[in-house]
Amino acid sequence: MDPYMIHTNGDGNLSPVLDVHVNINGKSSGLGKMKGRKARWSVKPSDMSDKTFNPIRAIVDSMKVKPNPNKAMISLSIGDPTVFGNLPTDPEVTQAMKDALDSGKYNGYAPSIGYLSSLEEVASYFHCPEAPLEAKDVILTSGCSQAIELCLAVLANPGQNILIPRPGFSLYKTLAESMGIEVKLYNLLPEKSWEIDLKQLESLIDEKTACVIVNNPSNPCGSVFSKSHLQKILAVAARQCVPILADEIYGDMIRDGLVKLSQRILGPCTIVQGALKSILRRTPQEFYHNTLSFLKSNADLCYGALAAIPGLQPVRPSGAMYLMVGIEMEHFPEFENDVEFTERLVAEQSVHCLPATCFEYPNFFRVVITVPEVMMLEACSRIQEFCEQHYHCTEGSQEECDK
Repeated sequence: MDPYMIHTNGDGNLSPVLDVHVNINGKSSGLGKMKGRKARWSVKPSDMSDKTFNPIRAIVDSMKVKPNPNKAMISLSIGDPTVFGNLPTDPEVTQAMKDALDSGKYNGYAPSIGYLSSLEEVASYFHCPEAPLEAKDVILTSGCSQAIELCLAVLANPGQNILIPRPGFSLYKTLAESMGIEVKLYNLLPEKSWEIDLKQLESLIDEKTACVIVNNPSNPCGSVFSKSHLQKILAVAARQCVPILADEIYGDMIRDGLVKLSQRILGPCTIVQGALKSILRRTPQEFYHNTLSFLKSNADLCYGALAAIPGLQPVRPSGAMYLMVGIEMEHFPEFENDVEFTERLVAEQSVHCLPATCFEYPNFFRVVITVPEVMMLEACSRIQEFCEQHYHCTEGSQEECDK
């Protein structure tokens, strides 16, 4: 008999608990007595899980406020353009997904970086003479969140630091800190349409800086950098020899490392890859044009309405689905911060906006501009009513109050 043997007792039927013993040199022993094992259960969460903190979830989930029962809820906080039904996916995309599913060709495992045919489609779609792209330059991921995680993991070791925008997408910090990577925040300037404070950015770079994350167009700001500003950002990175992580896309120099990391999971969704060719080639330009026209119209409408409200300072967006609004807190003394302001807005007006503390930028709130136009107008009207009820004149502002 082998010195180690594991066997299960029973009548052949699976029981709720298997009676497992180890036969060591002919002597039966319980697993708990094996050398190197603890005698008692002690399963603790990992260090990574302890370090994982999502500020949006922490702040929003802690809000216990109930909306005004007399007013239908309007949520301007959800960054999902399909949630209200007014911006549906184009039928070509839906049909491509159905065709891929019905074909039965995409039900198994694919290479961790994606099917070669899918990589070629993406490379062909984004290729341009100034920036040639081949299939070997492309890695497909399970959503943008995994792309960000892969890029951070391939660029930075625990103990190094990365630079992320403030205000900025909270997941960068959530993922980095869970991986033992220090986060440094560089400032975006609302008075300059959320351009980067380049001097402050460069002052944060040191020998442990692994990369600078540049999110353009921005969540939560809705800003789009000009070509000249992008060139200045590149000049800083070149001068300091620090790579840029342009949201979820990165260059060839670290692709070999990314391939290894992508193999930690089974790869991106195969059904989407099966539909990818049709999605990229058959979705009509009219769909994109109509969506962008709607977003521009809603952005202009929302900006104009909120800019007319005393105590608010919206910043006009140029892209994405968001608009940031500054709160002149001195005119709303009963609220300590943007979190309390937005909580009371829900309680009194049933309008839910995200406090910008979620994005490391207090005394602002973020508005999602994908809601139907009628709902956008109603939300702005309620925000105006709320501000008028709570606005207080301060010394030197009487002229504004008399309007």
